[in-house]
Amino acid sequence: MTNSTRQTLATNQALNEALRRTESTTAPTHWLFAPHSLLLASGALLGMRTPIGKLAHDAGVSALLWAAIISLGVVIMLLPTQLTKRGLRLPDTSVVRYTMISSLISFVLPNVLLFTVIPRVGAGYAGLMFALSPVFTLLFASLFGMKTPGRLGMAGIAIGVVGALLVSLTRGTHPQGPELAWLLAAAAIPVVLAIGNVYRSRWWPEGALPNSLAFWGHLFAAGVFLVIIAATGQELPVAGIASAKTLIVIQMVISGLNFPLFYRLQRDGGPVLLSQIGYVSAAVSLIVATVFLGERYALSTWLGAGIIGVGIIATVMAQRLESQVPVQLKEGAMK
Repeated sequence: MTNSTRQTLATNQALNEALRRTESTTAPTHWLFAPHSLLLASGALLGMRTPIGKLAHDAGVSALLWAAIISLGVVIMLLPTQLTKRGLRLPDTSVVRYTMISSLISFVLPNVLLFTVIPRVGAGYAGLMFALSPVFTLLFASLFGMKTPGRLGMAGIAIGVVGALLVSLTRGTHPQGPELAWLLAAAAIPVVLAIGNVYRSRWWPEGALPNSLAFWGHLFAAGVFLVIIAATGQELPVAGIASAKTLIVIQMVISGLNFPLFYRLQRDGGPVLLSQIGYVSAAVSLIVATVFLGERYALSTWLGAGIIGVGIIATVMAQRLESQVPVQLKEGAMK
């Protein structure tokens, strides 16, 4: 056997091995369920939460109770499928451990931090912290040797950060300078979010389905929120709940549609792509608040939203280019 033949066989073997690894993690899917489509759909649904939450707050529903309602919406919407497919059997130990840890660091802790620091540092500054989540996610993903985007994807992240920072800055900060402790507490938000993004991908239980993880994760999160509400002595705002019942139903439906997509995006797109969901959410939130709530924003805010849009386009293009790699590998292996 000649050296050239050996090299050809070795090259084909390497291509076939790379193809098998890629196909094992990237099953063929309809374009509607491609990672970039999941990013846009889940981000849009998430963006509706802010304006709806504002209306609920005006009706007298507390932020923590609203967080519990969001998680309960996921549980209620997914309950029929869990009863049909699994008979609501308790998951195994690995899934229980995964859902408890991921819920605490992805849903409970960020929300508690957010609701605690906003009165001290302002919504604008808190928004700045959320804008940094993709940067920290990229850092942690790199440290764990996980898949990171190419140059175009990196550019999309950078552009999105600039746009998100501009939107947050122009939406105002706390009028008085907050204490260092509150600034540090706010700075913990993107770190916690990034840890959650990486953890959910890195330690995804083998064979677990997105819907199942979404169901059990939010069941646990809802329970934690309700325990916090009870432990802090908050009274149940019966009048506020009654006046916001339509909003509650709408939010539950949106949450039930959103988080199955969110977990599927986590599985198929990875932590770095998922972390950019906040960019889509911020842009959609501005549009919904303007069209349906009559809110008005400065031109600079809309400029920031436009920059976010450019970043999203770059991210989608990068993901679509990366999704063509399996096809190229397959064509190379067949030659």
